[in-house]
Amino acid sequence: MIMIRWGMIGCGDVTERKSGPAYRQVEGFTLHGVFNRTLAKAEDYSARHGVPRVFASAEALIHDPEIDAVYIATPPDSHEAYAREVARAGKPCCIEKPMAPDHAACVRIRDAFAERGLPLFVAYYRRTLPRFRQVKAWLDEGAIGAVRHVHWTLTKPASPVDVEATNWRVDAGVAPGGYFDDLASHGLDLFCWLFGEVKDVAGFAVNQQGRYSAADAITGCWLHQGGATGSGSWNFGAAGREDRVEITGSEGRIDFSVFEEAPIRLLRGSATTETVIAHPPTIQLFHVEAMRDHLAGRGTHPSTGASGAHTAWVMDRILSPR
Repeated sequence: MIMIRWGMIGCGDVTERKSGPAYRQVEGFTLHGVFNRTLAKAEDYSARHGVPRVFASAEALIHDPEIDAVYIATPPDSHEAYAREVARAGKPCCIEKPMAPDHAACVRIRDAFAERGLPLFVAYYRRTLPRFRQVKAWLDEGAIGAVRHVHWTLTKPASPVDVEATNWRVDAGVAPGGYFDDLASHGLDLFCWLFGEVKDVAGFAVNQQGRYSAADAITGCWLHQGGATGSGSWNFGAAGREDRVEITGSEGRIDFSVFEEAPIRLLRGSATTETVIAHPPTIQLFHVEAMRDHLAGRGTHPSTGASGAHTAWVMDRILSPR
């Protein structure tokens, strides 16, 4: 098996347990180099995780002949510049979600890789997790009949970390939708995978708390290509936390959580099937394995630049007035 040496740009929280270790655990991949704007952080990450090389600049990492592919794990406002440099270097790339702060930037990234015939992945890893593949299996086998509607409610209370200077998730210049960009993007992307692409969508986004510049209360509704309707409510200044998805079908219902490891439930008539499927300790493991298989010609990864750009279009339409 050919070993693919990955370089990683950024070494924040997501790379500690969710993603970084997977690039070392998956056979055929190795995490060979890391860059961070704060050199000491990159050196510390390298020492703790056994990454052989630390780079002084992103450009040096991207163009180094010992780096075969690049994982971009920085806040979304920097994704486009780094990704287009990776495309110029002629290397495969994986970008953390959201793919970029707006749809137009995602299209530019997508096209830069498509024009050179380069693989581009986006870390919407829920498409590869077993618990959501079980939901998809139920849908595909018609367990609830025809899908009529999906609704998602996601709330969380305000927190002191909301106003920390380093929290990009509440800075409208980086994430116009605030926590919506970081969290709701996961579920909206998952719905596009489960029910097909969205053909029309609208929404409202407001700042109810006045604590930071990004929106903190969002509602949306949409229509999938197959005819199923969807709606969502996301509020990040609520009294408590709730994460509940209900898929209504012509003959039953499926309930699950996007983020909590709660049971997934299939309800049909008087019968209820309930199952618990735990996430792997490294939650991006199956996503990274699927990239390995895609690059080896043994399958197609479910989350690409094209699908990531489509999710960004849905988010833009919810956040922006017509």
